[in-house]
Amino acid sequence: MKPIIARAHRAFSSILRRRCRPAGVALRGLFLTTFLTSPLHAEKPLRDYSHIRGVNHRMTANLETLKKELSYAQRLHLNSTRIWLSIDDFERDREGYVHRLREYIRLGHSLGISTMPILWNGNYLNPKTLDESMRPRANDYVKAMVEGVKNEPGLLMWDVMNEPYTNDFHEKAPASEKAQRKEQITAFIREQLQYVRSLDSQNALTVGYALAWDLEKTADLVDVLCFHDYSPLRSSVEEAYRVAKEISQKTGKPMLNSETGCPGRANPYDMVLEIAEKHRTGWYLFHLMIDGYWGEIHGLFYADGTIRDPSSIAAIMGFYRNRKVDAVIKADPNREGEAERALRRIEAALKDKQDPFFHEKKSTEELLDAAEVAANLLESAEMVPMRVPPTAKIQSWRAQPADARDREAIRAFVYELGRLLKEQCMIY
Repeated sequence: MKPIIARAHRAFSSILRRRCRPAGVALRGLFLTTFLTSPLHAEKPLRDYSHIRGVNHRMTANLETLKKELSYAQRLHLNSTRIWLSIDDFERDREGYVHRLREYIRLGHSLGISTMPILWNGNYLNPKTLDESMRPRANDYVKAMVEGVKNEPGLLMWDVMNEPYTNDFHEKAPASEKAQRKEQITAFIREQLQYVRSLDSQNALTVGYALAWDLEKTADLVDVLCFHDYSPLRSSVEEAYRVAKEISQKTGKPMLNSETGCPGRANPYDMVLEIAEKHRTGWYLFHLMIDGYWGEIHGLFYADGTIRDPSSIAAIMGFYRNRKVDAVIKADPNREGEAERALRRIEAALKDKQDPFFHEKKSTEELLDAAEVAANLLESAEMVPMRVPPTAKIQSWRAQPADARDREAIRAFVYELGRLLKEQCMIY
């Protein structure tokens, strides 16, 4: 076997061992034959992007932080990230900024994660960017970024502008000027698409529209039709896919949902991912980390790798919550009498030993032990809100020195858990 074929064989066998057990063993021969008889480099642009399982992310100067964050995406078998670039950041450090983008793409590629850089962000569109006088500066920025990384194998495609019309320049325009301003933005995008194409004839081009209904405005110039969806109803999400699919079929261009998922917009991750799978459409969730400006309503991971919502992680892996009322089997924490035993334990922990001459208070450890049993029953049966799980409060108290704990607050907490457990399990 020639060295390059041998290396390919070892690499692909490793992937199958990691991701396709046990089915991968049976299918290895078929996949390997296809792999070895196909080009070693993927065709660009691709004809189908339904395999994309991505997240929106950001560049950071700290490579170790970036590596840690992308490792979370890798653990979920996510295979792409979409990131924002900035002309202002570029102009502050031209060579350094291109270098940072190159490092990002290479690091992602080493982890099996491709990159979609966004050249312009319509959300913060400066109207001066649209002026002809700005063109030399704009083209200088675009040329440096495109030529700096266009040959990187980890580059998936260029998003020339994110949400072109989602900005004050367009949305707050007087009614008499709104259409003209939209045309002005569209003209700029079309010009930039052609300019990027002149610099990079290999990699795919797209525009990340906020609404599927706008896809046709540049459908003739892009390779991929990218739309976003933050709709609050299943029916409205389905309508966005219907429109995108219709335009995709009419133009012969593949489609991709490059932003979706927001608990703060009634657009939960498990809902949008289930619908995307139904339509066999690739996607990018918004976004990887729970932090910064969007942390309250977006994100999958905290900095330490913990998560906020297990259902979002399950949905990424293709598992969705059962919403068939007749098929739901409710968890019963008292099926084997465990809830009743937990209540007796709480009662004992709350009852201090008293007599006329001696008063012994129960330790906070005994109180927290009783609380933990009740909390575990309530949480695993989904009988309590999980914004701040009861077990999180217990861990916080346990981390404190015993003499620094607020004993009365702990007693009140234990009592409340007992009340909830009794109520939820209907123990009288």
